[in-house]
Amino acid sequence: MKGTATANALDQIDHVAIRVGDIDEAVAWYMKTFKCEVAYKDGTWAMLRFGNIRLALVVPSQHPPHIGIYSACAEKFGDLRPHRDGTRSTYIADPSGNWVEVLAKE
Repeated sequence: MKGTATANALDQIDHVAIRVGDIDEAVAWYMKTFKCEVAYKDGTWAMLRFGNIRLALVVPSQHPPHIGIYSACAEKFGDLRPHRDGTRSTYIADPSGNWVEVLAKE
């Protein structure tokens, strides 16, 4: 879900990532409980698509819980690394220690 880049456009939240103990169990629960779609799933993370945002389910050994935000100037936050889903991003911490994944708008 890539945002439309314009000079005055606000940055967009792409996803929120929460930690789960078991990817398959978590995906099954969310699919049974809510109307959503699986955009991606493997043994270490899954991406669920809802009507207004995506929810990432991550295992603690692979990803921190975080908020993914598209930024037109993502490069200024650090080296952007490619991700399995084709995005490029870097992680930063806010003043309270919450992780933010800053994604490049391509």
